[in-house]
Order: sequence, then structure tokens, then C-alpha cells
Amino acid sequence: MFDGPPSRREFLKAAVAAGGAAALSACLDRAPDAPVPAGTDAFETLPSRQHAWNEFCREDDHGNAEMPRHQVLLYLDLDGEGPPDEADRETVERAFRVLDRAYERSHEGVVWSAAYSPRYFDRFDDPLPDSVDLPEPRALSPFETPEFDRQDALVHLASDRADAVLEAEQALLGEADEANGVAVDADLSGVFSVASRRTGFVGAGLPAEHQSDLNGIPDGNPVPEESPLFMGFKAGFAGNQATEEYVTIDEGPFAGATTKHVANIRQRLSDWYDEEDRYHRVMKLFSPAHAEQDLVDGVGDNLGDDSGIDAMLDGLRDDAFEFGHVGHAQKAARANRDEEGNVRLLRRHFESADDGVASLHFPSLQRGISAFEEVREAMNGTDLTDVPTVRQRVNNGILEYIFVKRRGNFLVPPREIRALPTPTGEAPGLDG
Repeated sequence: MFDGPPSRREFLKAAVAAGGAAALSACLDRAPDAPVPAGTDAFETLPSRQHAWNEFCREDDHGNAEMPRHQVLLYLDLDGEGPPDEADRETVERAFRVLDRAYERSHEGVVWSAAYSPRYFDRFDDPLPDSVDLPEPRALSPFETPEFDRQDALVHLASDRADAVLEAEQALLGEADEANGVAVDADLSGVFSVASRRTGFVGAGLPAEHQSDLNGIPDGNPVPEESPLFMGFKAGFAGNQATEEYVTIDEGPFAGATTKHVANIRQRLSDWYDEEDRYHRVMKLFSPAHAEQDLVDGVGDNLGDDSGIDAMLDGLRDDAFEFGHVGHAQKAARANRDEEGNVRLLRRHFESADDGVASLHFPSLQRGISAFEEVREAMNGTDLTDVPTVRQRVNNGILEYIFVKRRGNFLVPPREIRALPTPTGEAPGLDG
């Protein structure tokens, strides 16, 4: 369900970005007549993999999973020094179970996950097992100087319903007595402090609605109305995404988990739209062959469930010499396939208007963080700068238009140990 006509959708996006009790109250006043679907007390029926979102999300006509429209990222610091105790774990699990009871896992309810950083696990004497590849975040290109998100935990909330995602947030933080009619009998406020709150949106129409009042987007409303992203094209084609099963850790105490890298990227879209025509935008985002063969209609709906980028990999260097450019997707895909041809990363990015600037939150799921780092290295295209026209950021995919501001690495444990797990995979088991 969409939130209504553009004026109403704009209001709801602004409310999610603002957050707090006043924003929630305003959203509730404008909420759809249909109730938010309730969750369940049958916790054993919920998926073990916290990152198993696809089955609860709608698909487009081609079978591509579409993420919920409203997104909130809560970066949390654990209060105090040292590791958490059993009382803290029980409190956190009870707070999470409030959301389980209150909201169906769906676009109309709330899909969500909790994840933990390397710094969190450093509180313990025991190290993480070798089966978990979770290094501290670092700069991943020779031309970026990001800040690093080392907060202890990250809670990611998403819903088509602005009222639901805001109420879920308020319940978690101890600022609401009820969540969708469920009593809030535990919350995170005595265990965690909010270090940073970030928000965003994704879906056809939403970026276009924001373009007139954001820094980084030129005058003239160049973002197509039907585009789900600021750069004017679709992404997340099913054929170019890893499956949830593939990105799942399959052994050790964290079997059923995944790792999550989240980058915050500012976008310089004035140059993207004012200096580049559509032909070159397609060339730089996809590949020269996509532009030459006119493979992309509109925002790319005609591509179905696969961008066709795999057919363009062998010709990468030849394209660089012939056209003087290389494509973003073309470069990255070189490292985003394993020996059997499986895609390695599952990307769930969404746009943001935080701070009045056009930006992108880029969550990526993979078995180990090293997989993301290898794909990013391929995306940098440093190995292609011997081509006379290709420089480190110029004519090198979309690097000229994106600037990484923050990076963070997290482990998304299975649901059964989602509440302050130890490095050995222990967490409280509450009855019922």
C-alpha cells in the first residue's frame, strides 16, 4: 500500500526524517484507515535469519524484491564499560519481542534487524570465531576519507507505513507505552543510548518529490518521476543480487547470520544531470554497450530481472579504449561473482534527505566483509587508469559523482541470539 497522493507522501517522509513523538502523532492523525497488521506470540514461527526480508516484501512485475518505502537506522552505544550482563540481554530480548508481537513482518507492518559491530565484540575476552569475517571498517579507496561507524549496535527498521516505523522506533527507545496495541513492557533505554539516527526512502516517485529542495540536485527537476533512486535508474535486479541463503554464514556459532556493511554516500547530481546526457549516464552507470545498443528504456524497467551486465565483463578493457569510459556496474561485477557465477552481495540501498543533502545509505549483506571489500576494489577501477582517458575518478563509472562519508561493519546474528550475543554465540533463551 502506498501512502497516498504526493503531498501526503511528502509529509510522511518529512515526519520519518524528523522522528520523535510529535512526528509520530502527526503520522497517526494522517494514517490510512486500514490497521497496521499485528505480529505474533508464536516466536518459533519467525525466521531464524534476521536478514530474511525478501519473503515479506512485495515484488515488481519482474520478480525483483522491493524494499519498504520508509527506513530508519538507529546506531546505538551500549551504556557502560565492559560486556553486557544477563539482565541486559534479557531486557533487550524482551524489547525486541514487543516488536515481534506488535508488527507483522511485511511492508504494511515492520521488517527489521539488529546487528553488532567489531567494537561491541571487543568488549569480551573471547574473540569471534574464524567463521565470522568482521574487521573494523576502513577506507576502501585511495581517494576517500570516511568517518567510521563503530557504534556497538545497529537497528534497521523499514515499513511502507510511516506511522508503523515511527511507532516501532518510539517503542524500542522507551518513548511509547504501546506499540500497535501491544504494551511496551521493556525497551532499550536503560541499556543503549542513541548515537546517531539516520533515515531514508526508496520507491518510484519518492526521489522526484525531494529533488526541488535538496542540495546536490540541480534545478529543473531532472529526476524522473518513475525512478526509485536519485540517479534516475532502477537497481537491485534479482539476477544481479545474491540470494539470502548465499549471504548466510553456514557454520560455527553464528550459523544463520550474515555480515552487513553500511556506507553513507553523498551524491553530486548537479554534475550528473547538467554535464552528462542520458547516453553517457547509461554508459557510466551500466556499461558502454548498454548505451551503444540502447538497452535501457526509461529508468530500466525493460531490463526485467537482470541488467545484463554479465555479458559486458569480458569487454571491459576494450570498452575503455574504444569509448574512453567504463561502467560502474561493469567494473563491480568483476569481483561480485564467485567461481560458479553466483552473485556475492545482496544490496539494499535507499536514498536519504538527511541534513538537506541528496545522499544514499548503502547496506550490503554478504557472508564476510572481505567480499564487500573485494567488490569495492573492483569498482574503484584503479587497474584501468593506464587507459589514457580513464582517470581514478573521471570516466571511471560513477566515482566522479559519489563521495563516501561514513562506513561501518556489523554482524547480523540469527534471531535466537539477536540480544547482545557473546562472541561464542550465547544469548538468553526466554520462555514463550
